[in-house]
Amino acid sequence: MSNLIQIVDLLNDKLAKLLNKYSSLQLENNKLLDDKMALEKQLTVHHQLISDLENKQESLRIANAIVGSKEDKHLTKLKINTLIREIDKCIVQLGD
Repeated sequence: MSNLIQIVDLLNDKLAKLLNKYSSLQLENNKLLDDKMALEKQLTVHHQLISDLENKQESLRIANAIVGSKEDKHLTKLKINTLIREIDKCIVQLGD
């Protein structure tokens, strides 16, 4: 009988340890989920920053092309012509 009581006590101790471990793992999991969400927000901000910087770089490249060398002027003229063609297509579509 005492052997059975020892087994039950041992089982209760193991169950208590398991529940404590489960609680600590839940807390750790919640912390990791919070960290993940914060990192995802930070990644979104960085992607937006990269996009903004790429747009600024393109604008600066075009501005430098206007002031810069003949090769840059040629690229600028091509870009302007492309934009004019796109505007003309839009005007035609509006007329339809």
